[in-house]
Parts: sequence; structure tokens; C-alpha cells
Amino acid sequence: MGEPRELTKRHRRSLSSRLAAVAAVLCLTSATVALLPASSSAATGPGGETLAKGGHTVRISRTEYGVPHILAQDFDGLGYGYGYAFAQDNVCELADHVVTLRGERSRFFGADGQSGEGEGEVQGSNLASDTYYSGQLRAGTVRQLLARKAPLGPTAELRRMVEGYAAGYNRYLRDTGVDHLPDPTCKGKPWVRPITALDLWSVVYDVVRVTATVPLVPDIGDAKPPTAAGDSATTTGTGSGATTGITSGATTATASGVPSVKAAAPGFGSNGWALGRDATRTGNAMVLANPHLPWAVGYFRLYQVQLTIPGTLDVSGAGLYGTPLVEIGHNRTLAWTHTATDAEHASVYALKLAPGDPTSYVVDGRTVPMERRTVPVIVRGADGKLSTVHRTLYSSRFGAVLSSGWTTTTAYAIRDANTGNLRAMNTWLAMGKARNIGQLRAAQDTFQGVPWTYTLAADTSGRTYFTDSSAVPHLTDAQLAHCTLPNDEGPTALDGSTSACAWGSDPDALVSGLYGPSHQPKLTRTDYVANSNNGPQYVNPEAPIAGLPGVYDTDPHLDGRSQLGLRMIAERRDGTDGLGAPGFTEATLRASMLGNRVRSAETGRDDIVAMCRAHPSLTATDGTEVDVTRACTTLARWDTRADTTSRGIVLWSAFYNRLLDGGPPDTWRRVPFDPAQPLTTPRGFNGEDLRVQRALADAVQDFAAGDLPVDVELGAVQKWAGIPLPGCDVGCFDVVEAGPDSGTGTPTAGAFGSSFLMTVELTPDGPRAHTLLTYGESANPTSPHFSDQTRLFSRKQWVTERFTQAEIAAAPGLEVTTLRR
Repeated sequence: MGEPRELTKRHRRSLSSRLAAVAAVLCLTSATVALLPASSSAATGPGGETLAKGGHTVRISRTEYGVPHILAQDFDGLGYGYGYAFAQDNVCELADHVVTLRGERSRFFGADGQSGEGEGEVQGSNLASDTYYSGQLRAGTVRQLLARKAPLGPTAELRRMVEGYAAGYNRYLRDTGVDHLPDPTCKGKPWVRPITALDLWSVVYDVVRVTATVPLVPDIGDAKPPTAAGDSATTTGTGSGATTGITSGATTATASGVPSVKAAAPGFGSNGWALGRDATRTGNAMVLANPHLPWAVGYFRLYQVQLTIPGTLDVSGAGLYGTPLVEIGHNRTLAWTHTATDAEHASVYALKLAPGDPTSYVVDGRTVPMERRTVPVIVRGADGKLSTVHRTLYSSRFGAVLSSGWTTTTAYAIRDANTGNLRAMNTWLAMGKARNIGQLRAAQDTFQGVPWTYTLAADTSGRTYFTDSSAVPHLTDAQLAHCTLPNDEGPTALDGSTSACAWGSDPDALVSGLYGPSHQPKLTRTDYVANSNNGPQYVNPEAPIAGLPGVYDTDPHLDGRSQLGLRMIAERRDGTDGLGAPGFTEATLRASMLGNRVRSAETGRDDIVAMCRAHPSLTATDGTEVDVTRACTTLARWDTRADTTSRGIVLWSAFYNRLLDGGPPDTWRRVPFDPAQPLTTPRGFNGEDLRVQRALADAVQDFAAGDLPVDVELGAVQKWAGIPLPGCDVGCFDVVEAGPDSGTGTPTAGAFGSSFLMTVELTPDGPRAHTLLTYGESANPTSPHFSDQTRLFSRKQWVTERFTQAEIAAAPGLEVTTLRR
């Protein structure tokens, strides 16, 4: 029962990428910009020089591998420097995302192009994407959120920072010129234009809803009543185009085609550890960050940066593209990371439609008409001419109506717990300022903006902290039992015909419909807290978290990666992992992270070797007798690791995935799941089970059909830009999924897995950290920072972080850009 969750996540990941949106690297020694607003104190640059009092200068100091360290006197300047630095590396990536958020993909790329939204099972058309985002713009959704005062709306500091970010990005674009951008992906393209603060807040709004609404944008944008033949519109030509009428038809799926929220969501994952004073050899707290995200999809990529305003903010780490802050990182006394929660962050509601009217639904016996919003979308035709089509969006009291499953009797709507959430940026800024766990907790309780992640943190006191402070629908267990509709073919949906199934609320929740801090799982320890996307129950098995509402995931089953992470911690504390004396050091923390252990093999490889030695010829699914002798020898010699030079992991992955594809593992496990032993069961393989034997035979057949030796090295078939990659997706702690062509082509062939790695020790003398951004700082394939850190990742090497101004100044090859206003 550990693998079904792993199987679901594996199948819902999509490695297809958006238009290869990439970037430029520009190394300047100085630039002149307009004056920044005044500030009351001066700052010292990396060389000991003083920045002009009044905040007139911003310095971008790039250390090894192009990591930018932004030093400014105020938030305007900090945003300015960050936006400029990001544009140097990724101007095209953000420009492409802005085209999406402005609802203009059809205008520039045609209606039938792929939008890149819906990264779960299927990507949507540009027309569907533009319909949704144009509707959001015309409704003024983000503007209305910005009109709120903090804590619901952004703080004044954050507003200034976002304005500065837009200005800095635009400054780079103006200085360089669209026709002279280093990246051919967007060089000279008409869709590369200056951005606004509203564009950036729209990026933020997409980020917070990326586990629910955003993957369903194609479904929302294409929704229409089942009786409609299409959305007809009078179209006014642009330029030399004539006036025409066009019809856009959107197919309506059956109930069995309705995507569940979790199935539609991208396949996020992560490992996160916070180690307290009782788990480390030095008595200093440490944090391991290891988010797993798509590598080629811009709004899932992380950018490494340090942001410094002396006396106000000094935080180092990584943030998602286009967001103005560090979201995983550390300051001098506090470090934190995030892992994707297994809690619910949205609900699908089944609407009972009024007889004879598929655009009205019934709640508590009363008929309620759906809300309609008609939006114009400009479309580029095959002849290059522009025309306008008018499309209609439908919504209900439960949220946007989906195309899939809309029949004459039933429709489905999605309610996202992160609707209206711009509070996330307030939360992360306050976390970056926090000096200890108490202040971090206060930041999260005050702004309640963490969208869809757990938080694991540690501070210089040696304490650790875990919480799920994310936006979770207030649904009681009684509601879930009563309101969840039976539907073997469709999604898990709640009954939308009764208000008794609507979300409740907590008195301490900032936003109605969500659980407040008093109900959120929390744990403080001096040994450790750890999570690998399992539920909160076993973040520390010595102190299980119990009594939570079911929407927080109270399933006691742990998948193989979660079990492996807890086992690695236990063995390091005991000194039984081969890494030396008991207790963590920062060096052994790094070694543990990149040890490339494979839980499924550690607990089951010997079972399979025994099986194939006893049965050297196995029957494949198609009835063919397959000689597995060489495969058996390969597995027997394998070290059960997923290093780039490992021989056996590729065969094991093929076998294991074949086995998982065959159905639940309950009957083919040697030791089934035991609720009394959740950390060690299920495990092993029943070698006499025909499904196990067929899986190995089928895998060997696959290798033969692909003319691939069964003992091929992992690095020969798993690469990024031609660089061998370690890791796997079959119980590896270091999760990586890639093919031989990942990181190449246009658009860039995708990969998934370990993205930003960080180990940090919080010493009395300041943080000591190592980092690794596995795909580098730039998405531009022509940039030296596109894959420079990928080579380090391939060799299990890390970047020593430079945190203090003195450390930054000492960096070999330091490049400094000075911006003046």
C-alpha cells in the first residue's frame, strides 16, 4: 500500500514542456539608472565600499556559477536589482509567461497552439487558456486583491519590491533591446515587451493556485453547455483583415473524463529535513532542502538568489520564477524548507442541474443560474491576420464550471482554497525576516498565506519545527462521509445540491472556508522533523501527530521514499550507514542526500534475484518465453544505488514500473502492509507471483526491443543536455526522471525531480551552507549557466554558499553590476 501513492504521482507528472522559454546572461561592471527613493542608512558592498546614502545604488554581485547577491538600501532597490538580475538570466521565460497571463497566446501563436497549462494529464489549447486569463483580467480579479490592505493584501514593503522588480526587468530589456537579446528563443520577438507590477502579481496568483485551478485552466476555458454547438462570434479583423465570423467548438467529456483535483495537479514532490541539536554531532541545527519539480516548465523552476537590505533583511535561497522573494532558504539564525503537502487544497463539487436548463443548478431545492462572463480573445489565423472571437466562461457559487463531465443533468465545479491568496508573498517576506521558530510561526499565523506546502524549519537554539499551515478546505470528517458522492468513473466529488456540504470555517482563519492555525498540525522537536510528501502523522515517528481532520491526510501508509528518508536519519544517528561516527555533520548530510539509495531495491532486490535464479526462463505477457539469466546476473551484481555509473538501476526501474502498472501490490508483496509497522511495511516481492515474473520478463523484452543491454549504465540513458544524471523514481530518495534527450531540442525536452538542493548548518558564527541548482541559473541553452551546475550534480559536487559580504568579495571571478538611478 506504499506504492499506490507513488504510482499516482508518477503517472500524473507530465514531462512535456512549454515553449522553450529561456534567458540571457549579461555581465556588466556598471550601469546608470534613475535615482532610487531615499533611505536612512548606508550599506557596505562586497569589496568594503559604501553604497551611496539614500539608496541611490543597487549592487548585483555574481559569485561562482552566476549566483546573484542583491544589496540595496530599501525594498524598491532590492526589487529593482532582483528584477534586473533575473532578466539577465531568464528574460524570455518571464516574457513567455506574461503572454499567457495577459490572455494573448492565440494572438501571437495561434488558437491551436499548446498553452503549457494543464501540466497534469494534458495541455490545453491557446484559445482555452486565453479565454480563462482574459476573463480573469476583465473581472479585475488580481486588481481587487491588490486593493485589500494587509494582511489580506500585500504589505507596503512588498508592493514597493514588486514595483521595483518590474522596473529592473524593464531596465534590462531597454538597455539590451529585444533585437539584441542573447537568447534566440525570444530575440526580436514581438511578444517580448515591458512588464508591469500587475503582471508579476498575476504570476504570484498562478503560483499559489498551481495545485488546483491552473492545471484545470483548459477545462475551465473550454466549458460550455452540452446543447451548444459552439460559441459563435462576430469577429472584427485587425490591420488588413476583413470582418469575419468564426466558430470555436469545445468538446465535452463524459463523466468518466472529469479530472480529479489531485490527478490534474502537477507532480510535485520534495524531501525536507530539519535536524535539531540532539541529532547533530556539533549540536547545531541543520536543514536539508530538496524540492522535486519539473525542470523545463518556467513557472516551476527555481532561481537562486541572496537578498540583502542591511539591518532589515538578509536571506539566501531560491524562489520560483517571477516571484520576488526567497521561498526556500535561510537567514543568519533561521533556515526552512517546504515539501508539497498531501492535504486537500481544493474540492470538486457535482452540480445537480435544473431540468431543461444546463446553465442552472439546484441548491437546497432552489434553482440558481450560473454566472456568465463573455470575453473577447484575439486570434491569429493561419494567414497571419488577427480576428476576435467571443467566448463565455461559466461559474457557480462553488467556483468555475468545468467542460469535462458537463451533461444535461450534471456539471462539475472547482473550488480552490487558494482563490484570493496573495498573502503568500507577505508570509514568505515575514519568514525571511524571522529570527527564530517562534517568529516564523507568528508570520504564518498572521498572514496564513502558505499555499500548498508543509514547512520544516530550524533555528540557532537547536529546535526544529514542522507544520502544515497551507490553505486547506474546512471540511469535517462527517461532511466527507456524508457529502462524497459515489462515482466509480468520475472524480471524487462533493454533493453541490445541498449547502450542508459547503466549506465551514474557523474563528481564527483569515479567510472564510479554511481551517485556521488552531487546527493545523504542528510539532516542535530537538531531534528532528522530516517529510517526503507523506502525511503529517510520521514527521517524527517518536511523536506521531494524531487527531487531525481527514483532509490533512491521516493515511498511515508511507511510500518507499518516505520510509527511506526516516531510515536514513535513524541510521545516521546510530552511525550504521557507513558514513562515520553517529550524528549528522553538514558533510554527512550532503553525503546522505546524494547517496542515491533505492528503497525498493534495498528491501526487494534479493527476492528478485532468488526468483530469477530459480526460474531462468520466464513467460512474458505476450506468452513469449524470455531468458532472464543475464538480467539476473546484472541485478545480483548491482549495488542497489542510482549513481550515474550504476549498472542494474535501469533494468530495476523498468521491472518495477512494469509491476506497478499491473495493479496494486497487496498480493505480490512478500510482507504486506501492517498498520503496527508503518515504517517497514510493505516490503519485498513474492517471487512465485506470476505478475512479478511477468514484469521482469516484459522488462527484458523491452530492453531487447530497444537494442539496449540490460546492464546499461544509468548515465547512458538519463541525461540533461547530454550530462549523465543520478537518481530514479522507483523508491529513490534523490528523485530524478529524465530521458536521453532531456534538456535538448525546441521546446526543451523535460525532466523532473531534484531541483534546488540546500544543506545549511546554523552555527553561532553564522550559517554554513552548500547548495546545488541542478539545472543552473538560466533556462537559456546558450548560457554558461544553463547546465554548469548539472555537471556538479552529475559528479555529486556542491557549491559552497557565500553569505557574508566578506565571503562574497572573496569569490574568484566576482562580477559586480552597479545600478544607479
